[in-house]
Parts: sequence; structure tokens; C-alpha cells
Amino acid sequence: MDEVRASDAEREAVVELLKQASVDGRLTLVELTERTGAAYTASTQAELALLTQDLPAVSAAPYAPQPVDTERKRRWFVAVMGDSKRRGKWRVESEIGAVAVMGDVLLDLREAEVRGNRIDIVATAVMGDVKIIVPDGVDVDLEGIAIMGDKKVDVMEAEPGRDVPVVHVKAYAVMGDVKIIGDSKAEPIRRGLSAWREHWRALVGDDGLHGLHGGQYNPWTGRRREID
Repeated sequence: MDEVRASDAEREAVVELLKQASVDGRLTLVELTERTGAAYTASTQAELALLTQDLPAVSAAPYAPQPVDTERKRRWFVAVMGDSKRRGKWRVESEIGAVAVMGDVLLDLREAEVRGNRIDIVATAVMGDVKIIVPDGVDVDLEGIAIMGDKKVDVMEAEPGRDVPVVHVKAYAVMGDVKIIGDSKAEPIRRGLSAWREHWRALVGDDGLHGLHGGQYNPWTGRRREID
């Protein structure tokens, strides 16, 4: 018997469940992005079911964007003639400030727990570098100025119109660089193959997951890209 095909409404419903799971602290940014991308490319209801099978029923509550708290304190990462690095498991609950003055700041957001669908970063590089690593498949919104420096994005982003996580960066580069790079340009993170990924691979084959972390296939656009 043929499997039931998934509808657009069912895909969007799963995306909402995933966003709520992220708010609850159950998914890291890379997991949220990966599963969201998989939801938009899922062909059947069975594939969609895999994406939430390890999430409790409480995550089925409707997703509601968190109100902006204008009094929230910004979390700072500062490097003055030195280095400041944040990678691995950590929690992003407020706006991030990164300042590099004749030094380097590295922020790896892939394994961070996020409390919403948007991360805001203010990055300042003065004769230094700020590098931000994100999962391929997020939307990156970069604005700001560069004076005798550079600000750039090197991320395989999702197709327009998809409700994927957004990383908004306001950059100020003076004789320095602010760079946002994706998995394909960064050292891969070590992750075990979760149950849903094993089942997904059994359903759709290796290509369904190939390239989610550092490979050449972009599951959000359906295109392949050469790695430098």
C-alpha cells in the first residue's frame, strides 16, 4: 500500500512543533535547522512523523513568538589583543554582543539552545576578526558598515519563503572582518546518528541526509556545491 503524501499544511504544522520544541530547550540550533529543512523536503506523512517522534506531546502547543524584552541585558564576548571563543553546548536567551579589538572572537551557534526563531548579534571588529558559525539552512540577515575591512556571509541558505531560523547580525568592521560561515566552511561537529536520522535514511536513502553537516548537498535548495 502506498504511503500517504504530505501536504503543505502538514509540513508547516511540523515546523511549528519544532519551533516550540526549540523554545522548550529540547533542540539545538543545528537540530532545529536540520529538522526544519527535512520537514520542507518531506514527501510523505511517515517522513514528517519521524521529525517529532522523540519529542513529547507537550511540544504540540502552538508556537508563539516570545515578546521582545527591551530591558534584557546583552551577553558579551570580548577579545582585546587576545581570543574569545564559545562553542559546544550553550544557551542563547538574549541578544549577543561580540567585540574584537586586535583579537579574535569565535561564536559557534550550531550546538546552542535557542529560545526563539531569531538570534540577534551585534558584532564589532577593530583590527580584529569576529567569526560566527551557523548551520547551513538558516537565513542570515547581515547589515552594518565596513571601513577598510570586510563583512560577508558564506552560508548555504534556505529557499525564500521558508520559516527557518534567522540569524540577524549588525556588523561594524574597521580594519577588521565580520564573517558568518556555514557548516560547509567550518570544522564539522561530532554528532551521533539519532534514531530519527537512522529511520529517515532508511526511508529516503543516504542522499536525504548527505551534506547536512559539512557535505556538498544542500537539502534546503536541492543543489550541490563544491567545497573549497
